[in-house]
Amino acid sequence: MQFGPRPLAEAAGAILAHSVDLPDGRLRKGVTLTPAHLAQLAAAGHDPVTVAVLDANDIHENIAAARLADALVPDPAAAGLRLTPAFTGRVNLIAAHAGVCVIDGAAVHALNRVDPMITLATLPPLQQVSAGQMVATVKIIAYAVPAAAVAQAEAAAHASLRIAPVTLSRATLIVTEIPGGAGLAGAAAIAARLAALGITLEAITPVPHAIAPLAAAIRAAAGDLVLILTGSATSDPDDVAPSAVRAADGHVTRFGMPVDPGNLLFLGDQGGRTVIGLPGCARSPALNGADWVLARVACGLAVADADIAAMGLGGLLKEIPSRPMPRKGPPKSPEKG
Repeated sequence: MQFGPRPLAEAAGAILAHSVDLPDGRLRKGVTLTPAHLAQLAAAGHDPVTVAVLDANDIHENIAAARLADALVPDPAAAGLRLTPAFTGRVNLIAAHAGVCVIDGAAVHALNRVDPMITLATLPPLQQVSAGQMVATVKIIAYAVPAAAVAQAEAAAHASLRIAPVTLSRATLIVTEIPGGAGLAGAAAIAARLAALGITLEAITPVPHAIAPLAAAIRAAAGDLVLILTGSATSDPDDVAPSAVRAADGHVTRFGMPVDPGNLLFLGDQGGRTVIGLPGCARSPALNGADWVLARVACGLAVADADIAAMGLGGLLKEIPSRPMPRKGPPKSPEKG
């Protein structure tokens, strides 16, 4: 591509590189100059004009962006994505439904290494999304890029983005109660989390904070997901809630996670259903580690021990004012003289 000032006499068919004010309006950058445009520019005294001229092996920014988006998402309906029409070298990829974005990170890196003028920006992998949310954007920075670079980028990022849809539909929240505890406080925040995923909260079941009644409630819970919120923090794999899962003929597959807030989450299964022991911070609507686990479980994605262990990278989440024990610790006592 050739870029720079040209006399109007040589600018027909070139792309206007910078917007130009005219007496009767504004000629915007990116327009392909026609004889009528050139006459307007000449009448306003704009000669020469800065333009981009495509070489024979160049591909226009909009065509390149559309080709890359099609390569990234060959079947938008199957991938749960919607592609916008190309504009100013950009195509946005929009979630068609709620779920979790599954992204091949190596493919994204490979695409972005092809040519600095060819770019793809995405959400972090495995982030929960809602319908209509932007998941990624393809942007061609220059007005055109070489055809060979476009072909290389297409091959690098083939079919590398999709939205995993929510596969669960019904859940039960079991809340254990202790004297003077929080009770059902926070249930609304948990219900809102489920609603954002399209999951119906079948029941909120309060039970005493003891193994036997909690185990009975787990067995009787309706739905394909069981959430447990304890009145007293679950601080050990043999505490009341994990023990109750085992007493209900279930298993605890992970206790604790390297995400803060959210350390005290545990994960298990019972009767073919996933059981999530929620940390106390789940009473707040603020983002916490339980959100990451819940979203993946809801979409049928595996959450193994190693998956949770890997969440520590980026797992220091925003501090919240309501946190009873801030991470920075109590203020130091003044030194005694």
